Amino acid sequence: MRKRLEPVALERERCAASGSSSSGAAAAALDADCRLKQNLRLAGKGPAEPRHAADAGMQRALGRRKGLWFRLRKILLFVLGLYFAIPFLIKLCPGIQAKLIFLNFVRVPYFIDLKKPQDQGLNHTCNYYLQPEEDVTIGVWHTVPTVWWKNAQGKDQMWYEDALASSHPIILYLHGNAGTRGGDHRVELYKVLSSLGYHVVTFDYRGWGDSVGTPSERGMTYDALHVFDWIKARSGDNPVYIWGHSLGTGVATNLVRRLCERETPPDALILESPFTNIREEAKSHPFSAIYRYFPGFDWFFLDPITSSGIKFANDENVKHISCSLLILHAEDDPVVPFQLGRKLYNIAAPSRSFRDFKVQFIPFHSDLGYRHKYIYKSPELPRILREFLGRSERERQH
Repeated sequence: MRKRLEPVALERERCAASGSSSSGAAAAALDADCRLKQNLRLAGKGPAEPRHAADAGMQRALGRRKGLWFRLRKILLFVLGLYFAIPFLIKLCPGIQAKLIFLNFVRVPYFIDLKKPQDQGLNHTCNYYLQPEEDVTIGVWHTVPTVWWKNAQGKDQMWYEDALASSHPIILYLHGNAGTRGGDHRVELYKVLSSLGYHVVTFDYRGWGDSVGTPSERGMTYDALHVFDWIKARSGDNPVYIWGHSLGTGVATNLVRRLCERETPPDALILESPFTNIREEAKSHPFSAIYRYFPGFDWFFLDPITSSGIKFANDENVKHISCSLLILHAEDDPVVPFQLGRKLYNIAAPSRSFRDFKVQFIPFHSDLGYRHKYIYKSPELPRILREFLGRSERERQH
């Protein structure tokens, strides 16, 4: 009986082994199939991922472009709004135009002590303070001729005032807008004129530099008149010439017209880079270029100047001047156009007031690069002044 059962058990074991073997094979086959399908799915996803990343990158780039355009549009709208707002602001506040014409708040060069002209290389210069009106004080520099350089060392104001009575002629210099009497190009001109044997007296108008007061055309003219009278009270019979530059030409012609009307004209008038009147100069100034063709330009920009009492009418003043006139102008002047200086000469030359006096116009070619404030560099300037002022002196004596 046991012998008959043993073969059956062995058969069952073989079947079980066979079954387990076949099921393991099946499981292995199933695992292999699953791995294959997974690999196929992964392989199928492979190309889709880069496309998704590229789309995301493109969207980010588009987002950045939209953000940049949005910012640029905001800036553009702000600039346009400011462009259209400025004319109305100036019209409503005419004082803004006066500030822009005078530019007295621009003190260049900075950090200099106007009480010490020697710091600017003017070792033969004395600083004064005069009082044209109550509550108005103006700072004055007096530079003696270079030949007196050694004698001037350590001298006080009284010595300088007495020196005005010497045999050397005197130039009253009226500077333009912005800066002070210590401006670089102005100091260089003082040195040139001093080397030619002239006393140079210059000052800052009320509101400029360390001068006290509020700027105005009337006030500037009165300051110049006060300094002129102060010079004449000390200079005896010495010739006194008036030199105006840029905006200072407007002060100079106002002053000389007034002096001629009271029959005490200066010995000659020199205008460097002059204009005809302040309206034409404002319209021709480079800063006005972006508004020059703006509708109502005159009403918005020029009328406020007139309403502020600012005219500087050189073209009218020269018709009432009875002394010799010299006009110096560089062709490449970017601030006061050359044609305005030429136009002023054409107005002055045929004027009856000048029938007994010399009127001369000296242009400086643009290749020289003298622009608005460097005519002092001209090697011809000493000869020009010597001939013109020498002739004026002879006319005065006759």
